[in-house]
Amino acid sequence: MISVTPQIQLKEDELHFQFILASGPGGQNVNKVATAVQLRFDAVHSRSLPEDVRSRLLKLAGNRLTKEGELLITAKRFRTQERNRQDAIERLVALLQKAAEKPKRRRITKPSRAAKQRRLDKKRRRGEQKRARRPVTPLSD
Repeated sequence: MISVTPQIQLKEDELHFQFILASGPGGQNVNKVATAVQLRFDAVHSRSLPEDVRSRLLKLAGNRLTKEGELLITAKRFRTQERNRQDAIERLVALLQKAAEKPKRRRITKPSRAAKQRRLDKKRRRGEQKRARRPVTPLSD
């Protein structure tokens, strides 16, 4: 079990790993050993996620979400499969923790009278500054 929050626990069998060849550091090993990891997590059909967390996760996932509703995380930062596997899990947990946070409700406010006055004064000064830059037109009789 992977602990995301005290209320959310992921089962290991919900995560599917695929090892692929990676670019980057590793020398000759890069061409021979599949060290990069693709982690797939079926976010849409997961039984571990509450509905509100699932909807926030789908918004946060963006282009990491496949058409089938699977979250795809690719980790290739390290030279070993195990480190990349751990990195992918950590990134998934971080994303799930962010999705688990309930957004604060916006408190509707109005600008104060002084703030409105400052804005209008600033607009007036800016207009005067631009007017002063105009070419002077001669007065005609």
